[in-house]
Amino acid sequence: MSRKLLAGPYLLWMICCTVVPLGMIVYYGLTDRSGAFTLANLSSITVPAHAKALGLALLLAVISTLICLILAYPLGLILRKSGLGQKGFVVFLFILPMWMNFLLRTMAWQTILEKHGVINNLFSFLGLPNMRLINTPAAIVMGMVYDFLPFMVLPIYNVLMKIDDSVVEAARDLGASNRQILFQILIPLSVPGIVSGITMVFIPSLTTFVIPNMLGGGKVLLIGNIIDQEFTVGSNWHLGSGLSLVMMVFILISMLVLAKFDKSGEGNAF
Repeated sequence: MSRKLLAGPYLLWMICCTVVPLGMIVYYGLTDRSGAFTLANLSSITVPAHAKALGLALLLAVISTLICLILAYPLGLILRKSGLGQKGFVVFLFILPMWMNFLLRTMAWQTILEKHGVINNLFSFLGLPNMRLINTPAAIVMGMVYDFLPFMVLPIYNVLMKIDDSVVEAARDLGASNRQILFQILIPLSVPGIVSGITMVFIPSLTTFVIPNMLGGGKVLLIGNIIDQEFTVGSNWHLGSGLSLVMMVFILISMLVLAKFDKSGEGNAF
């Protein structure tokens, strides 16, 4: 009985902040302005403008996730081998940016990428022509990688640190090369962390609208921007909710994939 009482605040929080809002999204997404049942809001994802925004969002999310994985996995190996990660300082450096306001971090990239920003000033100093960086898909990818890289590093680092050194030493005693140890031992054992990191980077990259608004200047529309505009500008909660329900399909698929590859929760670093 005492455990149930202790769980009461959490249950109340879940009902008020998760179940009720989700129920509202489902209701608005499956009804029209008159309250009649309809699937038109869901099928609107096939509208050329919406489909193009979804396709571009998927492409940029995949690119950002791959870049984060390419950067994070070697770093995880370095931390595991050097032992620096055990001291916590290096990991702290990756967590530290997450303590800063998300908008401030993204605004910093505006200063870096703008026409007279840090990068173009460096190009001018070196006698190179300026580049158009801001308000492009590349700028959005840079912002996504910067903001979501810790979500890839931490799960991979967490699962690599759990691999017993004796496993690697036994492989070396049996004549395994560094390449064989990497591809036949470390990577297979770290799959839960990899899948967890991919999930935690891909989903926010796919659904984000703040980064495209600030680094894309409104010129690069992703599906998250369209959903945001339907709620805030068009006041069309029904269409916005319908598109949100479509995006939930990707979230559910990611959760199923994560549950399949990380049944023990080893890749969860949070």
